[in-house]
Amino acid sequence: MSELEAKIEKSLINQLTSGISQWTHRPDIKTDVQLWANFRDKLNKNNLGVLNGVEITDGEMQQIKDYMLENSSTSYKAALWLAGEHGISQIPLVREDASLGQINLMALNNREIAGGRSSYEVINQFLPETGERERRFDVSLLINGIPLIHIELKNPDHPYMDAFRQIQNYCREGQFRSLFGFVQMFVVSNEAETRYIAANTTGEMGEKFLTRWVDEDNQTVNSCLEFAKAALNIPMAHLMIGRYSVIDETNKRQVLLRPYQIHAISKIREASKENKSGYVWHTTGSGKTLTSYTVTKNLLDIPSIDKAIFLIDRRDLDKQTSDSFQSYAHNDDVDVDKTESTKDLENKLCNKEKTAIVTTIQKMQNIIRKCSAKNLSEPIAKLKKQLQSKRLAFVIDECHRTVSPQTKRELGNFFGSFEHPCLWYGFTGTPIFAENQREMLGDLPRTTLKLYERELHKYTIKEALHDGAVLGFQIQSLGNGLESLQELARENKLFSEEKIFSMSQEELEDAVVGHYEKNGKSLYSNSAHREKVVDYIINKSGGKLNLVAGEGNTFEGILTCSSIKEAQAYYKLFKQFKAENKVKESILSRLPDFPKVAITYTVGENEDGADVNKEAMKESLEDYKKMFPDAPASLDELGAYNADLNKRLARKESRYRTRDQQLDLVIVVDRLLTGFDAPCLSTIFLDRPPMKPQHLIQAFSRTNRIFTPVKRYGQIVTMQFPASYARKIDEALVLYSSGGTAEVSAPSWKETKTEFKKAVKVLKEIAPSSDKAGELTDLEDLKEFVRAYQAVDRAFSSLQVYDEFEEDKLQEQFGITCEKIESYVGFYKNALEIIRGEGPIDPEESPILVDFDYRLESVKFFEVNYKYLMELIQSHIPECADEAVARISEKEEKRVSKYIELYKKQNPGIGSIVEQIWADIKNSPHDFTGQNAFEIVERKLGEKILEKLEAFSEKWAVTMAELNAVKDAWDGLSAIELTGNYPLFKEKGNKQNKLRYKKELREAANKMFKEEIGPLTRF
Repeated sequence: MSELEAKIEKSLINQLTSGISQWTHRPDIKTDVQLWANFRDKLNKNNLGVLNGVEITDGEMQQIKDYMLENSSTSYKAALWLAGEHGISQIPLVREDASLGQINLMALNNREIAGGRSSYEVINQFLPETGERERRFDVSLLINGIPLIHIELKNPDHPYMDAFRQIQNYCREGQFRSLFGFVQMFVVSNEAETRYIAANTTGEMGEKFLTRWVDEDNQTVNSCLEFAKAALNIPMAHLMIGRYSVIDETNKRQVLLRPYQIHAISKIREASKENKSGYVWHTTGSGKTLTSYTVTKNLLDIPSIDKAIFLIDRRDLDKQTSDSFQSYAHNDDVDVDKTESTKDLENKLCNKEKTAIVTTIQKMQNIIRKCSAKNLSEPIAKLKKQLQSKRLAFVIDECHRTVSPQTKRELGNFFGSFEHPCLWYGFTGTPIFAENQREMLGDLPRTTLKLYERELHKYTIKEALHDGAVLGFQIQSLGNGLESLQELARENKLFSEEKIFSMSQEELEDAVVGHYEKNGKSLYSNSAHREKVVDYIINKSGGKLNLVAGEGNTFEGILTCSSIKEAQAYYKLFKQFKAENKVKESILSRLPDFPKVAITYTVGENEDGADVNKEAMKESLEDYKKMFPDAPASLDELGAYNADLNKRLARKESRYRTRDQQLDLVIVVDRLLTGFDAPCLSTIFLDRPPMKPQHLIQAFSRTNRIFTPVKRYGQIVTMQFPASYARKIDEALVLYSSGGTAEVSAPSWKETKTEFKKAVKVLKEIAPSSDKAGELTDLEDLKEFVRAYQAVDRAFSSLQVYDEFEEDKLQEQFGITCEKIESYVGFYKNALEIIRGEGPIDPEESPILVDFDYRLESVKFFEVNYKYLMELIQSHIPECADEAVARISEKEEKRVSKYIELYKKQNPGIGSIVEQIWADIKNSPHDFTGQNAFEIVERKLGEKILEKLEAFSEKWAVTMAELNAVKDAWDGLSAIELTGNYPLFKEKGNKQNKLRYKKELREAANKMFKEEIGPLTRF
């Protein structure tokens, strides 16, 4: 550790332990033995009564160690144990003295925060006893002797990311074991900048989840000491672990809340103690459901509240809110009401347990109707009295729409009184303001502020973008531009030439649209417009949908229309485009089944009548069933279909991460435009008139969830009314981001183009060509080349999402082509290996100047789908012996050869075999009559693999049976271990001793399977 880092560490410890802090510095705890001894001491002191005066023996301590090690084997298991039962983590112990029986020791009580039996200690320069290299942990925080927060420091000369990578290295080396396996939160800092993240002791933590601290006014807290003061004080540090964390059962991980979520929870807690209601404005995509869940759970700690009710509308039950609640509540004291029975809700409301309940507005209204009838029977009157005696707090997600002012008043009048009113806490990303207030209905409130009385906390898109909690938007339009509108105005003789020339685009737009409507027509609701839209989505949106990433890694889109009739017309047109082979070959060569399209809408709500919708939906369901055989397929299962569609789009379950289980586009009217979370959804195409501000922001926010580094923005494409949309979008963003379009939008095409030009220029200055890159030998030159190539790759990836991007004009515009960019790849990978081999990359010893974890984003632009290549070749194989075979044209021969050459760059082994088979088919097509191209290649590959295995068997004296067994079981990752036959090997004249034979056999086998066999099995 440097002198400067030691100074920073000392300042941090002083900050933690100074003043009225309850943190105590324990410089005596440096080893695993001392850590366990301290934990044993805590258990003895905190369990005096349970231990009955007999302290823990050495034998009993071994029991405790075994139990703790089992529960810290993964971060998920550690989080489960720490959550405990009712917030108390216990250790079962069978006493050595049989007369003392079995007891449960209290290890941690999350209800005793900053008091009771909780103790808080700081240790530093701890020496873990695992791993080959000596490591030292900077600063760790213990609660009741258990390390729950670990802090890694760097001096200001290093980025804080060096500290993060160091923690990742420690995790992968297995340093966070023993009691350190319970760490729940990592903090990284270079003194000036500080971040925290939920711990995963395997090291699998994405840097996108590193979180900066902000105060309750959303002002950034950067420095290490200020962060410690704000987030690591007592009680906050214990609250972070005990109350401001949630276990996500679906993803088997712990989630630490972000600062703005914590501030909102705190504000609601304060308001509830004062019997006040309010709402929280947190931008869509920032985790409102998780915040509202934690609020619902924590409200139960308020003595005066009997029940916390999370209220949703029945329409949302097929969405993700209830699923998320069930996942969060799985290991918590929250009762998620999944039943369809109002009676069950009555029972849960009337019982004496302090529980949180998730239920629907409709069930609550059923109870009110039941208890508001005239001449109530004695049982109903008794039920009414019981219900009205309960003190309820309601939590409302999407409160701008979920509970209407009228419904809120009904519920409040029934369950509350003047002395004890119900408490209401709403969450929304799009509050209703005076500018977009509801229609007047008597004296009912028209804005969110009036409905919920006060705004408790605010976190807008602008702040979320600054914190990296959501992405910005890239907004483009496809509708009629100024010149097109001028031409339409002339054609229809709407105005004089002088008038047309003087009118703005929006004025012309209104005039032309009005003229069409007056004559019973539509500028946009016609087949010509729809064909233009479908062609754009299919053939010009590859960058937006990240099609270059290949099967399983692409993004998704939503097309939203103004009516079910329009949605159905679009669905048919997408099918027609595929059937008529109107999808560009450059796209099919990457994804032969693109686009995979589905449709969803509410059956029966259309001017054409329910029967038309049912027949159309029935056909759509049959198509869906063909794509996904295990999916629901009948109208009776429409709810199940929608649920399946939601999960398939969200891709949060591992089964939906392969191409065969994925969709590319879903066509909707209003479904999925609010409350739906799918991080892999990148683009929304709006083929409908501009919506209200809150609806625009809700729809846009389906696209701006953080996903992979390639996804930099949510993509918005308006297909109609470009001028009106531009104004409406800016108004909406001004309203909901405390800024305008420029504040939350992606750079313009001009800016992105300039960035790419700069990146190309830098690359060419270092290595004018790929050959020159191969001549670089100096370590610093190689590092500069690697950084420059990564910058080109990143900028090129950004370039491809714009409509203005044209691949065939790259040379003309930028002085480089796709092929030239690709030609650097091999030298780039070699340079990375040389840099790795030249010196240490440990952040503890040397600054990381090269991002070794960077994944190339744009070079996949050149990959060819193997399935498509085989289909091309198959089209030139005769189906029967008497079939006349047309001579392959020169154009077609070049086409197939081009794709083979591209495929060879991806996989030279298989590509060479395909190339030879193609040559044979061209020469003698009838030799392959009736054969399947896939099977021909498989057969040749089998022969090639057998040839390599036989040669290896002969050289190394290994039986074919043993080699085939390894081949069949090899997963492409694990090391190969072979027994071999040393005596036979010696008989062949080899002079190695047995030990050397075993070593060289293992090395040769691993090399062969990795470099020769493996590539022949991966298409």
